[in-house]
Amino acid sequence: MYYRARQEARREDVTACRGLVAEAERRFVRIDGLVNAAGLTDRGTLEDTTVELWDRLFAVNVRAPFVLTQEFVRRLKKAGRPGSIVNIITRSSHGGQPFLTAYSASKGSLAVLTKNNAHALRFARIRVNGINIGWTDTPGEHVIQQRDGNPPDWLARAEKAQPFRRLLKPADIATFTVYLLSDAAEMMTGAVVDFDQNVMGAYD
Repeated sequence: MYYRARQEARREDVTACRGLVAEAERRFVRIDGLVNAAGLTDRGTLEDTTVELWDRLFAVNVRAPFVLTQEFVRRLKKAGRPGSIVNIITRSSHGGQPFLTAYSASKGSLAVLTKNNAHALRFARIRVNGINIGWTDTPGEHVIQQRDGNPPDWLARAEKAQPFRRLLKPADIATFTVYLLSDAAEMMTGAVVDFDQNVMGAYD
């Protein structure tokens, strides 16, 4: 019964994803861009991550973007139009911290999916790029920091320690995302950009 219930839930999730693209097209008539930005960041090490948590993170962080992209691309190709897709990933896709096992693995999968899709869709003029975002100041991050027992002024302390003296803000990511969606980035596809104030692979 548990397996059957999970299968039914998955079918409903797929239907919801496809329905989201259909509703966007119905409401706006024409859709030219897709941003896969939803994501779960639940903690868990190799030893304490449950299979259920693993499945949940992969469902939201990888399967949903796959289904949304698939539905979006089908509609673009049917209309014979170019388009652009941006996947919001994370710098943890390079490996991540030990307490982000499932999260890092799922986002690493999304990074590979980004490049695979970009390669497959080039001649349809559908661009696919990804953004490996760094530490970002969001309401969700504040909840996590409080839950982990950090002081109320965790943000001020964290920002003081950063090279540019602040964390990324949602507006930073939105601005870069709009650029990647736009014609200004017309010749850019298959890129997964480290959007962070730290240089991956470089150590003090």
